[in-house]
Amino acid sequence: MAWAWLVLSGLFEVGFTTCLRYADGFRNVPWTIGFLVSVTLSMGLLELASRSIPLGTAYAVWAGIGAVGTVIVGIAFYQEPANALRLALIATLIGSIVGLKLVTGGAH
Repeated sequence: MAWAWLVLSGLFEVGFTTCLRYADGFRNVPWTIGFLVSVTLSMGLLELASRSIPLGTAYAVWAGIGAVGTVIVGIAFYQEPANALRLALIATLIGSIVGLKLVTGGAH
């Protein structure tokens, strides 16, 4: 279950980075609330996951999911570049996340 919490935590990281794009220095109240809710859930779920998954692994996976997700949102919705090198590097991040899951024994 810890890995499910960790993945969900990473997805909420994507949520808070996306909300941050529109928070306008925290003057845009709805987006600021979205940011605060997302960051709170992301951190809470990361803490929950790190009870069973080594903290360094949990943090690396959380950051990787957030980074990959934020790049995907940028490409899909904000016309950020999607060239071959960038996509290859994203694939490397995904491979690293999967690799960390595979080598982390005992945490469920």
